[in-house]
Amino acid sequence: MTISITRVPAPTPDDYETIGAPLRAFNHRVGGDPRRVPVALLLNGPDGSASGGLWGKITYDWLFVEMLAVPENLRGQGHGEALMAQAEAIAREHGCVGIWLDTYAFQARGFYEKLGFTIFGTLDDHPRGQSRFFLQKRL
Repeated sequence: MTISITRVPAPTPDDYETIGAPLRAFNHRVGGDPRRVPVALLLNGPDGSASGGLWGKITYDWLFVEMLAVPENLRGQGHGEALMAQAEAIAREHGCVGIWLDTYAFQARGFYEKLGFTIFGTLDDHPRGQSRFFLQKRL
């Protein structure tokens, strides 16, 4: 059997699923059911239109916050804290051990530390001259 590697110049969601399927099957078989639960919280304006929010997922007893976005004109008004508090409530409802996320040096490290998160890893020069921080908060 000849195996080859093909570079995909414009990957599709189907390509992502093809690559992820054997990994998910292995993880489920060896690590157990990840109990995957998507988490999405929208930040809605007075007219009901969404302009930011929080996106994450619960797997293996932890909530991973993939994105937290508050538009610039709404920052400093407690919306980010409210989104994180609601995400923490969801994590607790699901019996999570904790919450983890990552942020860049030019983003919101101090914001998360103020909420009780601590650094468990740092990737320097990502991007060059900056750092990416991995933070957790145990519940």
